[in-house]
Amino acid sequence: MRKLRALWQRLCGTFNAIQADRKFADELESHLQMHMDDNLRAGMSPQEARRQALIRLGGIDQTRQAYRERQTLPWIEPFWQDIRFGLRMLWKSPAFTAIAVITLALGIGAHTAIFSIVNGVLLNPLPFPHPEQLVILHASKENFEFGSVSYPNFQDWQKSNHSFSSMALSRGYNFSLTGTGEAEQLNGQFMTSGFFETLGVKPILGRTFTQAEEQPSAEPVVLISESLWKRKFGASSEVLNKRISLEGRSYAIIGVIPASFHLAVRTLASRDVYVPIGQWRNPALTDRGAGMGMRGIARLRLGVSIEQANADMARVSQNLASAFPDADKGVSAKLVPLKEQLVGNVRPFLVVLMAAVGFVLLIACVNVASLMLARSTSRTREFAVRTALGASRLRMIRQLLTESLLLAFVGGALGLMIALWATHTGLRLLPEALPRAEEIGVDLRVLLFTMALSLLTGTLFGLIPALKTSHVDPHTALKEGGRGASGTRHPAQSAFVIAEMAIALVLLAGAGLMVRSLKQLWSVDPGFNPRNVFIFGYTLPPSMINGNPGAIRAAYRNFDQEIAMIPGVEAVSQSWGGLPMEGDDDASFWLDGQPRPTNTNEMSMTLVYNVGPDYAKAMGVSLKRGRFFTVHDDERSPLVGVIDEVFAKKYFPDQNPIGKRVVLNDGARKMEIVGVVGHVNQWGLDADDDNPLRVQLYTSWMQTPDDFVRLAPSGIDAVVRYTGNLTNVSDAIRHNVQRRSSEQILYDAHTMESSISDSLAERRFAMILLAIFAGLALLLAGIGIYGVIAYLVEQRTQEIGIRMALGAQRAEVARLMLWEGTRLALMGVAIGVAAGLALTRLMTKMIYGVSATDPLTFSGVAMVLMLVAIAACYFPARKASRLDPIQSLRSE
Repeated sequence: MRKLRALWQRLCGTFNAIQADRKFADELESHLQMHMDDNLRAGMSPQEARRQALIRLGGIDQTRQAYRERQTLPWIEPFWQDIRFGLRMLWKSPAFTAIAVITLALGIGAHTAIFSIVNGVLLNPLPFPHPEQLVILHASKENFEFGSVSYPNFQDWQKSNHSFSSMALSRGYNFSLTGTGEAEQLNGQFMTSGFFETLGVKPILGRTFTQAEEQPSAEPVVLISESLWKRKFGASSEVLNKRISLEGRSYAIIGVIPASFHLAVRTLASRDVYVPIGQWRNPALTDRGAGMGMRGIARLRLGVSIEQANADMARVSQNLASAFPDADKGVSAKLVPLKEQLVGNVRPFLVVLMAAVGFVLLIACVNVASLMLARSTSRTREFAVRTALGASRLRMIRQLLTESLLLAFVGGALGLMIALWATHTGLRLLPEALPRAEEIGVDLRVLLFTMALSLLTGTLFGLIPALKTSHVDPHTALKEGGRGASGTRHPAQSAFVIAEMAIALVLLAGAGLMVRSLKQLWSVDPGFNPRNVFIFGYTLPPSMINGNPGAIRAAYRNFDQEIAMIPGVEAVSQSWGGLPMEGDDDASFWLDGQPRPTNTNEMSMTLVYNVGPDYAKAMGVSLKRGRFFTVHDDERSPLVGVIDEVFAKKYFPDQNPIGKRVVLNDGARKMEIVGVVGHVNQWGLDADDDNPLRVQLYTSWMQTPDDFVRLAPSGIDAVVRYTGNLTNVSDAIRHNVQRRSSEQILYDAHTMESSISDSLAERRFAMILLAIFAGLALLLAGIGIYGVIAYLVEQRTQEIGIRMALGAQRAEVARLMLWEGTRLALMGVAIGVAAGLALTRLMTKMIYGVSATDPLTFSGVAMVLMLVAIAACYFPARKASRLDPIQSLRSE
């Protein structure tokens, strides 16, 4: 404690040194005057009285110095001296300082930018209380590991488990809002009570649902988002109990959900409105075996691990399988931590990017270290003089490290600004590339990371030059005089260049593999022609919901006919349920003529597309055999279906499937197969082959059962193939929708090409960043090798002069210097190829259609790197060949 108190006093004295010095000087002057007065009274002259008084006090300056050393931290003064001296030295070399700071800023900025992404996406906890307790619930089946949870099963899970303190179920749904100005489509969500309580989200106004309001017979109520509250109700506190019309039904507003709530999980995302799931008028809601795109979320009890919860849910699932074997045999709950569900897919990309940007920073450090080494060589005489005057080696190392740290912290500050700009720009250009993108930014952790990185880099690139150049023999250096600084060549510089080239090649190889991979993906045939395909959702007036199925079908037929007459429209078709790479719908079935499986989960599964007769033409799906639907395949005609070639190959090997029949899960829908079409990549360009559910069945939308047709007016997709200008076609379609009814809404309009592009967003994001880092590495490596060869030319000026005086030709001198750089580059490329072949294997899961050791990629990037190295060597070599031998020898 006493030592701490003394340290604190010294610290305070350090920061109040001027004021303390002034007080001590006054006190010292007072004592001096007292001694002088005594001496004067003793009969001394004034001069002698002052001299004796000074002798008695031990000297003014010595006393003040001793006082200062006792009252302040002894190392602080030399520290400030080092900083001031370092700043003067850097100021005297503006070109060196600018190059070093910019190089470091690029390296630190790139590293900080990626770390801010990693911090926001992977490291930051989810914005909920105790997020580690939150898990997502899936219904797992043998052929569908992450399936939908049915509402009846969820209710039984909720009642029988011992692992969760709360559970909820939700499902995304679009609602048409009418009666509050222009009709619009809202993103909505059906959910059970307890959803927001499970997450720990509290409404900013009102309350959430009660369990009673979850019942179908309850009074309709709704929660609205903060943005809708501000947009439609002016953020009025009197919004509670006001009513809004959704799907033509009146709902009372009971609460407002804060805008800060955002959960980027499909079917659990933040929406405009939230409605109790019991209000959903879908007849399949109470079907225990139905898959309706619903996911659960739950909070583990305190002290319960996810393994214990999995075991508990296995017990619950087993009981349900015994009680309801037809629907639940083979079904179990699958628990995934919420954070893993959110960011699990992007973790490998971010890890690779962190490694790549680490290489860039390493190259930057190597470059600056090389510059520092060359610069410190020219200061050999300065260090020799300081050594001769008594400066220790440690003192000079400290001075050099101070200069390198000053460079690093200035570079770090500039790099932080670069990171802010790069992160903001990157996320604005590719907003869909990352989950939790809204949480990416600069916080305290990022600032500390940047400071630590600056400290590390400053030490890293400053230590080797400091150790090398501080070891000076003053006798030899001073004897050499002006030549002393130019006779030394450091092997470390050659090692730096070799390391730069090797690291740059690894980065270039990684970027090259990603570019080739993306090119391979774009060349994948998705099974349809995405060009000139326009997709949008639209609704019929809310009054038609649950109306007459015949009238609804007629309305859609009329809509089809009107759209088809628009100039530029080649084909148009409805699609309900699933669209390639956007949404999926599935059904279980068995083949007619075979015994019915004992329960639903033993049936085969297929993807289902409910489409119109021109769907194949509109999407560009190829017909392989038989026919596609016609306008005659309607509600009055026998049920027909079209399968894809994967379905045909799997269930009808070596047979003609035309005329065969399949029975869908309700047993009442037996349809005849009338055609076979090409397979469509439902799960993405690169993921389709890995998905266990690939077989595809097309059904005629007009043959959809009446109970489901009654729900269609709330929203259905349309697929349009067009020619000419998209804007003209889309404007005409919008005009047609508005003309039909003010309550009819067109929403979510986009092209099929944009859907494919979105499916590649993560991969494209990683490829762009890797390409930027590789380009940066190439640039830094080129600058590095240029700097070293230019330095060698300067150091060997006299040697070159002698060679040329003895008859060496200019071309020979140029070749000599060119070979110096090329030799180093070749060594670096050889090491880089070996390292790259080992490291790029870590990217196997990120690339598609190309080997991690692709010889074309490696040979290509090696050639590019060698060309850059030769170009970097050319100018110093050219300068060497043009030296005047007489002037070179005079410089001696």
